[in-house]
Amino acid sequence: MAAPAGPTRLAYFDDMWALRAPAAVLSVHQEEGGRRAVVLDATIFHPQGGGQPADTGVIVSAARFLVEDVRVKDGVVFHYGRFEDADGEELSQGQSVSMEIDADRRKLNSRLHSAGHLLDSCMTNLGLHMEPGKGYHFPDGPFVEYKGVVPTDQLQDTKIQLEKEANELISKGAKVLVSVFPYEEAAKLCGGALPSYISEDSTPRIVKFGDCPGCPCGGTHVADITDIGNLKVTNIRVKKGVTKVSYSISP
Repeated sequence: MAAPAGPTRLAYFDDMWALRAPAAVLSVHQEEGGRRAVVLDATIFHPQGGGQPADTGVIVSAARFLVEDVRVKDGVVFHYGRFEDADGEELSQGQSVSMEIDADRRKLNSRLHSAGHLLDSCMTNLGLHMEPGKGYHFPDGPFVEYKGVVPTDQLQDTKIQLEKEANELISKGAKVLVSVFPYEEAAKLCGGALPSYISEDSTPRIVKFGDCPGCPCGGTHVADITDIGNLKVTNIRVKKGVTKVSYSISP
């Protein structure tokens, strides 16, 4: 079955902390390989992307659809999973449903993602002005890569100072601002410039921790950086002109 025309409205852009919300079913179909997919008019489920894992949870009406994975393609969000009762009722087009997210998983994903962005600010505060590259904010070994090299003889000291700076900022706390802005305003919040991949006629979504410069991000985050909890820099290594900072957070 073809995907509905037009993008899914990302309701978590409006409220990152909503764990339950209504929606309407646009389609329910089975893809190659047997996966069932539900498409809604709007979603609070964060699809896997931007280094952040997908939310899981349930879509409920008379039937219960267990959401095990969420992906986005051409702006359309697909909720993959299975019906709790394989022989019972299913969802149908136009039906009103309630979305319910696994709160513990969302909280952990948000803390890990925020921790990764906080490290960006800490790198800058330590005078390491490196452009962030790949970020992996999954529980099984999160890390952020930076374009540039920390000298080998400074790696251990940088690891110690980076962890100290992060936990000092977490201890002080600061509100996390996440919102969509006109391009020019977004650029100002991000220190005067945005990455080249962001179109000048777009309205970027920016995450900003307190007085630290913001950066473009489509993920979910904590409300205050104190919610990250204790952060540990587990390793820093350099390879092929890239510095990889691995980290973990307290349970």
